[in-house]
Amino acid sequence: METRLDLMNNEIGTRFGKRFANLGQVIERSPLPKPTQELVSLRASQINGCGWCVDLHTKEAAAAGETVVRLSLVAVWRESTVFTEAERAALALAEEGTRLADAQEGVSDETWARVREHYDDDQVTALVALVAMINAANRLAVIVHQRGGAYVAGMFAAFTERE
Repeated sequence: METRLDLMNNEIGTRFGKRFANLGQVIERSPLPKPTQELVSLRASQINGCGWCVDLHTKEAAAAGETVVRLSLVAVWRESTVFTEAERAALALAEEGTRLADAQEGVSDETWARVREHYDDDQVTALVALVAMINAANRLAVIVHQRGGAYVAGMFAAFTERE
């Protein structure tokens, strides 16, 4: 499978990518814990079959100190003991927010209540925005067949504009 279009080497793709990355900076700088951000991004990317984003978020999480065991168990987080109750609530929200078409109600009231037990308004806002953003990023990469494997942790740091 060949990459259909290199969004980073296209004027419109580059302009869009910079703005998209800057939106991501709002989430990254939020009070939502960074490990939670990477775990949520990784799980949504796994569900969506986005090799590029799985590669990116696995490597960024590892570079930030995440353990191999936790990264290996994200796909089966319900059957593991290595995630906190707060992380489990965030992962449930990520799954339900990613699989909107699979459930009549979207994100369940039960999941929402679990998230609210562990996160304040700013963290919940960041979490909801993160789920929306990673799903959009997954769709961009999957549509153009952007494959995983070549990402290097930190390679997009220069791509974002600092506030």
